[in-house]
Amino acid sequence: MQNNFHPWHHVSYGANTPEYVTGLIEIPSGTKAKYEIDKVSGMLKLDRVLFSAVHYPTNYGFVPQTLCGDGDPLDILVISSVSMERLSLVECKIIGVMRMTDEGATDDKLIAVPRFDVYVNHINELEDLPPHTLPEIKRFFEDYQILENQRVTVDAFEGRASAYQILKDNIEAYKAKFGNK
Repeated sequence: MQNNFHPWHHVSYGANTPEYVTGLIEIPSGTKAKYEIDKVSGMLKLDRVLFSAVHYPTNYGFVPQTLCGDGDPLDILVISSVSMERLSLVECKIIGVMRMTDEGATDDKLIAVPRFDVYVNHINELEDLPPHTLPEIKRFFEDYQILENQRVTVDAFEGRASAYQILKDNIEAYKAKFGNK
């Protein structure tokens, strides 16, 4: 029996966008294992174990029914008081975006907090985060692929208005390529 359900195509990005968005978690915070949704089957697969002595500083996933410049769904970094289970759906409040280039392709990452995590849901802007948070995230993404002989460039951190526009653009790019699934 074939399962026709695909998390990228059949889960909504949320009814309250752009303020809140659905994040689908692929990688819990604190792990070295890089998982991603297989584009064909919709199953979660182990892409690789990170080559470096680093671990993901946030929960990491994507926003369903979006398409980023790298051909993948738009990534989301979910800052939370807990490490989340793989394939969890999380209603997230967007607080900003990390503009990034990976091997020459746009690979932006929304930055968000879970709506229902009382330890962090008071955070509304990037400036509300502890001072060390953004430098840690930047350093992780700049360093974790070095031993794989790949380079990424973190271009900038931008606020909610920019993040909202990037989300809108990625939803439109998805609709242009895939239609309304």
